[in-house]
Amino acid sequence: PAAGVTMVGVLPSHRRKGILTKMMKIQLDDARARGESVAVLWASEDLIYQRFGYGMASVQGQINVERNRAAFLRDVGPIGRTRLVDIDEAVKILPSVYDRVAETTPGMFARSPEWWRHHRLRDPEDRRRGGGPLWRAVLEIDGRPEGYALYRVFSNWDGGVNTGYTHVEEAMGTNAQATREVWRFCFGIDLMERVKAWLLPPDHPLMLSMPEPTRLRFAQVDTFWLRLVDLGPALEARSYMGHGAVTFEVIDAFCPWNAGRWNLTATDGVGRVDQASGDPGLLMDITDLATTYLGAFSFTQLVRAGRVTELEDGAAARADALFRTSFAPWCPEIF
Repeated sequence: PAAGVTMVGVLPSHRRKGILTKMMKIQLDDARARGESVAVLWASEDLIYQRFGYGMASVQGQINVERNRAAFLRDVGPIGRTRLVDIDEAVKILPSVYDRVAETTPGMFARSPEWWRHHRLRDPEDRRRGGGPLWRAVLEIDGRPEGYALYRVFSNWDGGVNTGYTHVEEAMGTNAQATREVWRFCFGIDLMERVKAWLLPPDHPLMLSMPEPTRLRFAQVDTFWLRLVDLGPALEARSYMGHGAVTFEVIDAFCPWNAGRWNLTATDGVGRVDQASGDPGLLMDITDLATTYLGAFSFTQLVRAGRVTELEDGAAARADALFRTSFAPWCPEIF
């Protein structure tokens, strides 16, 4: 359970009076009372939310590739069938793919049927930004949905030559093969000069599956921010790699119930958290622990950045081994 925070604002006439701070305090207290141990948001201004304990928990990738330079290494040719579907069919098919990807990807949130129909697949004119309608393509392999793409085309002609592009708004596959075939379809849409996309996972396999990865113009920017509302339950809610233990000294001025020394012990991937009395191995602010929570950044990186203090030799490495994830955290949608 997580609090999804969005559309936070203060009237221009009421700025610099502490109103935002009061609102955020009430919101975090409310989330804690509901049993939501973490809160997440997309920050329009990064600096603001760090004041309230949010840490940068993920980054997103962007691509802008010439369509005629998009190819695959060791390509064995296309498999499966890709077809376009209407909204009614998309609401029935796409969630099964999304949910299977979300099972192994930190940072993805559950979507209800209402969310799919009235938000993700909703296509009002003001969302098109001058492009065409939102198209919905489903990849089927052996008759089973294994991937999909949501995209729109931006047509433009210059001297009889099409200089438009396909904008991929969301695309994913349940495995490496399906992911490749979904992007094969997107790269194959005719009369487009380029293919663009953003909100991609930072470890997207396209970087390693194309003979000219530079052509992707792959760039990364910060996206998803996370706040540990209730530290103990939050750490016990996630899984860990293997066995081990580490003790944190945590500073949290905004939510003082999180401040203090905490011992994390992981056995067979399951974590147990207790308040500790012994010497801590790592000293950090709550924003630093939030930054490592989903696995986007390591404790060692934060030590090198001067944000986390390693008080015991090897503590950062032990924490890194526990918090490591097989896939980089990814939130595919702004909410």
